[in-house]
Amino acid sequence: MTELPKAYDPAAVEPDLYEDWLAAGLFSADPDDEGEPFAIVIPPPNVTGALHIGHALTNAIEDAMVRRARMQGKNAVWIPGMDHAGIATQNVVEKQLAAEGTDRHELGREAFVERVWEWKEESGGRILDQLRKLGSSLDWDREAFTFDEPRSRAVREVFVSLHEQGLIYRGNRLINWCPRCHTALSDIEVDHSDDVGELARFRYPFADDPDGGIEVATTRAETMLGDTAIAVHPDDERYADVVGREVRHPFQDRTFRVIADDYVDPEFGSGAVKITPAHDPNDHAIALRHDLEVIDILAEDATLTDVVGERFAGLDRFEARRQVKEELDALGLLLGVDSHEHSVGHCSRCDTVVEPRLSDQWFVEVRPLADKAAQAVRDGRTRLVPDRFTKSFLDWLDGLHDWTISRQIWWGHRIPAWYCPDGHITVTREDAPTACTECGQGGLVQDEDVLDTWFSSQLWPFTVFGWEKPGDTTPELETWYPTAVLETGYDINTFWVSRMLMIGLWFLDEVPFRVIYNHGMVRDQYGKKMSKSFGNVIDPLEFIDEFGADALRFALFQHSSPGTDVPLAPEWVEGAKRFTNKLWNIVGFGLRVLDDARPGALPPREQLALEDRWILSTLERTRAQAEDAYATWDYARISGALYHLAWDELADWYLEAVKPRVYGDDPDTKATAQAVLARVLDDLLRLLHPMIPFVTEQLWRALTGAAGGPESLMVAPYPTGRPDDLDEDAEAGFAAIRDLVTEVRRFRSQNGVAPSARFELTVTSSARGVLEGHRTLVTSLAGLSDVTFVDALEDRPGTSTIVLDGGQAQVELAGLIDVDAELARIDKELARAEGDLRGVEGKLGNANFVDKAPAEVVQQQRDRQVELTRTIEELTAQRGALADLTS
Repeated sequence: MTELPKAYDPAAVEPDLYEDWLAAGLFSADPDDEGEPFAIVIPPPNVTGALHIGHALTNAIEDAMVRRARMQGKNAVWIPGMDHAGIATQNVVEKQLAAEGTDRHELGREAFVERVWEWKEESGGRILDQLRKLGSSLDWDREAFTFDEPRSRAVREVFVSLHEQGLIYRGNRLINWCPRCHTALSDIEVDHSDDVGELARFRYPFADDPDGGIEVATTRAETMLGDTAIAVHPDDERYADVVGREVRHPFQDRTFRVIADDYVDPEFGSGAVKITPAHDPNDHAIALRHDLEVIDILAEDATLTDVVGERFAGLDRFEARRQVKEELDALGLLLGVDSHEHSVGHCSRCDTVVEPRLSDQWFVEVRPLADKAAQAVRDGRTRLVPDRFTKSFLDWLDGLHDWTISRQIWWGHRIPAWYCPDGHITVTREDAPTACTECGQGGLVQDEDVLDTWFSSQLWPFTVFGWEKPGDTTPELETWYPTAVLETGYDINTFWVSRMLMIGLWFLDEVPFRVIYNHGMVRDQYGKKMSKSFGNVIDPLEFIDEFGADALRFALFQHSSPGTDVPLAPEWVEGAKRFTNKLWNIVGFGLRVLDDARPGALPPREQLALEDRWILSTLERTRAQAEDAYATWDYARISGALYHLAWDELADWYLEAVKPRVYGDDPDTKATAQAVLARVLDDLLRLLHPMIPFVTEQLWRALTGAAGGPESLMVAPYPTGRPDDLDEDAEAGFAAIRDLVTEVRRFRSQNGVAPSARFELTVTSSARGVLEGHRTLVTSLAGLSDVTFVDALEDRPGTSTIVLDGGQAQVELAGLIDVDAELARIDKELARAEGDLRGVEGKLGNANFVDKAPAEVVQQQRDRQVELTRTIEELTAQRGALADLTS
């Protein structure tokens, strides 16, 4: 058999294996192939992106899913691609232009878009190359881009179709506006945080009584320059006689009314609310009900427009806030400014404080789409894993507002709407319409805006399979749509997942995915969010270079349960690397002792030794545990079960148990041991391959003699159930042997007896039949010179008793240990334990401590008292046994 290098070197193995898989076409799928369809579409990373630890988790999980599906004989495809990422990509190129001393406006739209395409071809998409280092088995021949020609045709078709159905419209409405990006934002592109700001209280004087007036309060004092009413609750008796009266604006030559509206909370503040219809969504709704004037005071960059008057025009909003308060104070109208924590919206791209702003924008009427999507979830056609996210997902869909889809940037899908000189709108599938559909005029000008990035990425699950218009069918769509599962972080359920579900159902009348699997966020080992400011960011590429892709993948799997945040520390990745080394050594041992044995059929059951039947039963039980965990998408349980099998069962016990046979002279027992070992190693590598593909592939080729290429572990059958291998008698029998050996090893450790020292053991046990029947195995594993089985132990001086599960063992101490040294050690440990116990008992005897300390702290002390008492008893017994030798 192939001799392995002494140590596993991922850098020498992983790149070549990946290229071998690619060359053999093992990532490619054909819709006409046999097998149950299984499809995953990658959440397309931004073209600007570099591989971060969240991408690593997402792609490790998806790769494990699709690798296992291939091994199960399914017709599995995993679609790669990227998102054009409108705002993010434009920002990258604009920064480059700024460094060159120019900007996009100086360049012009056409030249700027060309510049972005150039950047995309040269620098964009590096993340896809980085995914290869992770081992991602994506079907690269099917790579897509949300801004390529096929996707662009589909985007235009969806826009026009929805417009024809009356579900896309243009309107003047209050939207979220980013003053830095100079664009509208949808609600889900706004991050809300509780910021400490201020609450400015001031008085509006009555028009007919300047000394009187009404107190109002605001967190944005500058917006008072656009106030057009004061509202009170109709049942608030304090203001019954002022409803309908006019107040005068202190800085502008105008007055406005006090109105009554049910929206006002009479218990908050003074019970009177200033109304700024152009800059607050609730105020805007009140303005519509009362036919109030709407005054837009903000320009695109959040400076104040001329409408506010010469005193404040041109000021930045925050500077205007300061000066408005100063002027109010000078007029004796400012009543106070209090610190106030409140929710503030920030642009998710640049963190700028967002402004509500009236604007002409394009919208999707989402209610019909959202209702259909919510019903699909309620019917179980799509389910969320874990289920605890279902309620919030449905709440989101049920409360969804119309979606602002136009963006005031240049990079993206330009809105397919044209305006004639009279302002009529023509929405069409044509690239360059020549006549207005309403009046027939020429000279049409296309809308300057582009579509929200999420508008195109919502089409991803079906456009990657060739859909461009309603009625389209392709072999890929027929085979792989709907996809099996959408795997993504729970943080974009609203951004992306809900959109895909809505649009997929609307245009294909079928859910785009059967399961929405939400993994958690990767955090540091303390549960803290990774951030450059915290200094705890983990670069996955550095880990891959240092420890290998398999180590990073396995460390992520070890802590990945559905919807639960994934803690990660560098030492955990290092620990996962030790596991790959252990696996390397396990198989390396196998290759040295298997001779020419290959995985295959096993001898008849009656020829199998106890340890053979035990490991085969343990293997089948572990396989079933992993299968159950796959059914619940719990990768932490899967990796934990397989880790335990490889390290704790196979390496620590079976390999040690089988050594006398594989190194022995009996050809029959040797051949049986070799056959079982080959089977176990083969199945173990198959079970582990979806999670750690590189090291398992390399080892499997060495084990089986496979030449690579089409002879790959990637397409070897995944282990299925072998219920006949389950053997409770063998498990119980080997458990008795393991218990005895473990306790003997503990005795050695506690008494300073070298592992190489051989001594006799006298045993009484309820498992005597099994132990006595496997005397050779017991003496080999425990390192004994002999073992004698008796019905009962005699009370003999100079011996030490080892407590077993269901029995006892006795050891002659004479000549085995250095009595004086052991007595000194035990006396030292006894003194320390007794001192600790006195301290614990002192605390527990202090009524003040017991009454005032937290209950869990008191319980910890009681548990410590029990532990120390047991330790003292054990040490005292050891000391007594040793003292007998000196008497």
